[in-house]
Amino acid sequence: MTCKKCGAPLHPDEAALHCKLINRGSAEFFCLGCLSEYTKIPIPRLRELIDYYRKQGCTLFN
Repeated sequence: MTCKKCGAPLHPDEAALHCKLINRGSAEFFCLGCLSEYTKIPIPRLRELIDYYRKQGCTLFN
């Protein structure tokens, strides 16, 4: 799996966060850098959101 904008390899958490913030039915995903640029959310905050959603039990982050 690669980023739909820059082609960088994706970690499953990046795809999960893309689904959570953009569209749960997405078939293409942004890496954290491109997601940060798209959403205007800093990368450290995106990493915090991944941890938050995982701790909340979101099934996208398994």
